[in-house]
Amino acid sequence: MGRLDDRVALISGAARGQGEAEARAFVDEGASVAVADILDDEGEALAGELGEHAAFFHLDVTDEEQWSAAVAATVDRFGGLDILVNNAGILRFSAIRDTSLDDYMRIINVNQVGVFLGMRAVIPTMAERHRGSIINVSSTEGMAGLAGLVAYSSAKWAVRGLSKVGAMELGSDGIRVNTIVPGGVETPLVQSAGIDMDISGWFKQLPLGRIGKPAEIAALAVFLASDESSYCTGAEFVADGGLTAGFSVDM
Repeated sequence: MGRLDDRVALISGAARGQGEAEARAFVDEGASVAVADILDDEGEALAGELGEHAAFFHLDVTDEEQWSAAVAATVDRFGGLDILVNNAGILRFSAIRDTSLDDYMRIINVNQVGVFLGMRAVIPTMAERHRGSIINVSSTEGMAGLAGLVAYSSAKWAVRGLSKVGAMELGSDGIRVNTIVPGGVETPLVQSAGIDMDISGWFKQLPLGRIGKPAEIAALAVFLASDESSYCTGAEFVADGGLTAGFSVDM
């Protein structure tokens, strides 16, 4: 028996990377999954590989109407919606002085506004069933700033606030809202930003001495989607290899 039997999940940014790992883990645990992304070819391929318990739906998380359509399509295909993982995100390095308003807002719209729109879109369906788990993905850059990530860090700080307000407002509807706070994770998003993922590089300085794996974040998402976390809401779950524990020195 799977930990997510008879549950239906919608995962944004699910075509690859961390979202793909979450989709695979959810299906393995018995859930039906709406693989939602702007990457149509990758999303279709993943849904096809996962079989009858998965379907791909095109979703630009900055588009209000596409959120409504994705939720409606998920309910129509699988009969309900119990879990939302707001996973979609983009990452760009740029100093404040070199960041245009358009560049800033592009990241804010995907990483922050997309989370807001996703939360709002699933509330009616989840409230009607009086159960739901919303999992918002923030970042350690949403707990401490990092030079060069003004828009990304701002958005990820906001995600934490969205989750806490959501938890306060939606608990009476049986909906839990929690935040996953990953550190560096080996995904195409990180690769595209040019971050060194070699263990001999920066990540070797972490207490665990390595970058995180998408499956490790997915395992945390499974926990938050399942009844094992039934008394958890408004909380933040950090998976960062010890990044936020402090600074290490040679002993």
